[in-house]
Amino acid sequence: MGWKEAAEPVLTRMPSVARPEGHVPFKRKIGWTAGILVLYFFLTNVVLFGLQTGGTGGDFYGQFRSILAGSQGSILQLGIGPIVTASIVLQLLGGADLLGLDTDDPRDQVLYQGLQKLLVVVMICLTGLPMVFGGNFLPPSQALGQSLGIGTGGVRALLFAQIAVGGILILFMDEIVSKWGVGSGVGLFIIAGVSQQLVAGLFSWESLGGQSGFFPTWIGILTGAVDIGSPLTPGGLSDLFLGQGQILALITTVLIFSIVVYAESVRVEIPLSHANVKGARGRFPVKLIYASVLPMILVRALQANLQFLGQILNNWWAAMPGWVGQYSQGQITGGLFWYLAPIQSRQDWMWFLGFTSQDPAAIAFRVAIDLTFMIIGGAVFAIFWVETTGMGPEATARQIQSSGMQIPGFRRNPQVIEKVMERYIPQVTVIGGALVGLLAVLANMLGTIGGVSGTGLLLTVSITYKLYEEIAEEQLMEMHPMMREMFNN
Repeated sequence: MGWKEAAEPVLTRMPSVARPEGHVPFKRKIGWTAGILVLYFFLTNVVLFGLQTGGTGGDFYGQFRSILAGSQGSILQLGIGPIVTASIVLQLLGGADLLGLDTDDPRDQVLYQGLQKLLVVVMICLTGLPMVFGGNFLPPSQALGQSLGIGTGGVRALLFAQIAVGGILILFMDEIVSKWGVGSGVGLFIIAGVSQQLVAGLFSWESLGGQSGFFPTWIGILTGAVDIGSPLTPGGLSDLFLGQGQILALITTVLIFSIVVYAESVRVEIPLSHANVKGARGRFPVKLIYASVLPMILVRALQANLQFLGQILNNWWAAMPGWVGQYSQGQITGGLFWYLAPIQSRQDWMWFLGFTSQDPAAIAFRVAIDLTFMIIGGAVFAIFWVETTGMGPEATARQIQSSGMQIPGFRRNPQVIEKVMERYIPQVTVIGGALVGLLAVLANMLGTIGGVSGTGLLLTVSITYKLYEEIAEEQLMEMHPMMREMFNN
């Protein structure tokens, strides 16, 4: 008996959201998507019952929060972290062909989805338990424990139960959006969190960290309410570009928007013609960012899990050697885990402006490690993503064949179409994945408006662009039902 037969009774009984029968009208899709978005914002403001009054012991995810969504100290404490980590495990297992699942087989599809849900539950436990019981990230209320007679351990158990429920809720919210809404829930939650930070960074009169947003700050500068040095002096110029003025952050934000939108429009178009309908022609676009930027979530989540491991070791290993990791007030300051930590802001590397006291050679080595990790990781996960989501040459050739299309000048044969696709898809996938990794690191190094991580901004722009394309396609299908029947939508 193989593992599939042994696990089938469990995996096929995992609860799931039913797929819609037939076509879902566009207005209903928008309604489901908007409803889930409102629910997400509501849950991020539901504070954990039993949490110590006065806040938490610091957000563990930190700058990773813009990628992993959720909110510190809320029922969505874990965000999409368990979903992403489970996806990493499945990507690696699938890439190594250890699962033996054929995603074209309906039975294997059910097993794959059940396995993913089971892994998410496992990741909720592996992430939530150390976060609640292994550190000061979610300090329990001692007064509540005494009043209920359950002690601190009982309050911690209540905290874990709540964040576990939140992890399950966000899993099914993602599934509802994927089946009944527009786009994916994971992308929607990332857009929501990053957009909130961007709006605060632009318009808030008292943004996070006590600094006002970009426009209120400049209104204060122009009216004389905000004191800033003269731009003719080195200190004033630095304050203008890197400090209160935030000019460099604005330039980086606009530049990331422009580059991503341009990269989304760069493509190789393979001509197609219909085999039976004369004059019916089309093009198959192979975009520069062919695998989208979603694989970048997997790379950053892998880094987040490494840093999580370092913080757990620091809490549990009292005599941890300095070369493994050095921490000060919960922040990594040296050792192996410092070198593995991604560059998150200008303060991490601009030693020449006094932002950090670290050795320049050590900083250069850390930047090199981050660049290598992101570029190679982006390319590798992009390949895994393309192969496991049916975007590879073989799957694409079958889709073109089944739609009745062919490449002019070539025989109407899936193997022939596959060979043509192999000239473009693998190369473009690697280049696009590496490019996204490079952009993410550069954006982090320069900083963005609202303290959004470069990767988070990159993801938001690309996901929003694709969401716009999907909405435009849905509207087109609503206007022309015959096209929906042609594309089996």
